[in-house]
Amino acid sequence: MKKSNIILLSIGLLVIILFMSYRSTYNTAINLQQNVKKSFSNVGTEYQRRADMIPDLVKVVKKAASNEKDILTSVTNARAGISNFSNDINSAKTPEQMDLVGKRINSAINIAVEAYPQITSTEVFMTFQTQLEGTENRIKKARQDYNESVQIYNSHILGFFNSMFLNPVKFPEKEPFSAASGTEIHKDIDL
Repeated sequence: MKKSNIILLSIGLLVIILFMSYRSTYNTAINLQQNVKKSFSNVGTEYQRRADMIPDLVKVVKKAASNEKDILTSVTNARAGISNFSNDINSAKTPEQMDLVGKRINSAINIAVEAYPQITSTEVFMTFQTQLEGTENRIKKARQDYNESVQIYNSHILGFFNSMFLNPVKFPEKEPFSAASGTEIHKDIDL
C-alpha cells in the first residue's frame, strides 16, 4: 500500500472514531439532561402534592376536633344535670309525675356511667402528622434524586474531552438544590 493511502485511511478512521465519540458524548449528554429535567419535575410534583394535601388534612382535623368537643360538652352537661333533679322530685304530685322524674334520673345515670365516647381526633392528628412527615420525606428524596442527576450530568459535560465536544450554550451546567440561607453547616465545625 502506498504511504498516501495509509495516511488517508488513518485520517478517515480518525474522523470516524471522532464522529462516533462525539455522537456517543452528545447522546449521553441529551439523556442526562432529560433525566435532570425529569428529576426536577418530580420535585415539583411532590411540592404540589404537599400543597394539595395540607389544606384538606387541616379541614379534616378541625372538623374531628370540633365534633368531639361538641360530644364531650354534651356528655359533661348531661352528667352535671343529675344533681338538678331535686326540684323535679319535690314538685312531683302524682305517681305518674314521680315515675317520669325517675325515668329521667335513670337516663341521666346511664349517661353518667357510660364510658366516654372514643376520642378519635388524637388519631386524626397522628394521621395528619404521619401524612405530613411522609410528604416531607418524599420531597427530600425527590430533591436528593435531582441533585444526584445534576451531579452525573455536570460530571459528564464538564469532563475534559466531553467539554471539547459539547456546546456550553446547549448543555449548561446545572445547579443542585442547596441549603437555604442560614441553614448551612458552619465552617468552624470539623467534619
